[in-house]
Amino acid sequence: MIDPQDKWDSIYADCNQTPNVSEVLSTHNHLLPEQGKALDLACGLGGNALLLAEHGLSVDAWDISAVALSRLQIQAEQRQLQIALRQVFVNPGKLPRNYYDVIVISRFLDRSLCNAIMAALKTEGLLFYQTFTRNKLDRQGPGNPAYLLDCNELLHLFSPLNLVFYQEYARIGDLRRGNRNEACFIGQKLKPVPI
Repeated sequence: MIDPQDKWDSIYADCNQTPNVSEVLSTHNHLLPEQGKALDLACGLGGNALLLAEHGLSVDAWDISAVALSRLQIQAEQRQLQIALRQVFVNPGKLPRNYYDVIVISRFLDRSLCNAIMAALKTEGLLFYQTFTRNKLDRQGPGNPAYLLDCNELLHLFSPLNLVFYQEYARIGDLRRGNRNEACFIGQKLKPVPI
């Protein structure tokens, strides 16, 4: 079995794309607080981390891939941004409680982390989450159903949060328009969440 770090280091070593910002964050960045602490969890090349830092937030960017974090560091330095990078295999015990004003997760799914993610948010903190669904139109994203969301699953996984925004178009209407492969969720923590 391939080591997860080796797998992702290999993927990012061969990747020539520039860091992308998730649709749910770029479309709704007007909801971000003017200051505070943010986490880009499973950040990859760090497009979300860069946007959060440009917005004026103090940003942590965590990923398993040293290659991805190295490339993010170069991008941050070129833009004169401070981002605290951490190479980590995330488990629930690694997330601090009541620490972040914003958490962004894009194209990553580990259901065992959901309660710890909510607990890591401060009261009034925001979670921006976007990842692939099982009802996707093409082969983009993982093929393993363990890493794909069921219909409306983000709504259930993060039901203790106050729903701010949800989008899951699937196969409704004009299939040539809109993000058909991913669900997008924004939730706000209004009260403590037990883990």
